[in-house]
Amino acid sequence: MSENIANQDTTGSTPGADPYRRKTITFENILDQTTGQDSVRVKSVGQDQTPFEKKYDPSHPAADAKGYVKVPNVSTMVEVMDAHEAQRSYEANLNTLQTTRSMLTRTIDLLK
Repeated sequence: MSENIANQDTTGSTPGADPYRRKTITFENILDQTTGQDSVRVKSVGQDQTPFEKKYDPSHPAADAKGYVKVPNVSTMVEVMDAHEAQRSYEANLNTLQTTRSMLTRTIDLLK
């Protein structure tokens, strides 16, 4: 999710404040009763409850009494892997649609 990557350095602005929390998204398949087609929509947007790491930076406005700042629980590697997984899923679905279309076209050609 690009929002997670964009906010991977967003910390709190007051002492001890929580930084940006990574968002997660869940999709679901929906059958359109009028067309008989499956479609995908967002089922829910949640927040990753992974604990925040702390970085020592006593000069930061969000530093606690010990000088530690909570940093977002966003990992660029995880976000890139999630994007690759979404891309592979999209490509697999597209290939399925293309194969189905090809099979239907061949069937119609045989019936002519």
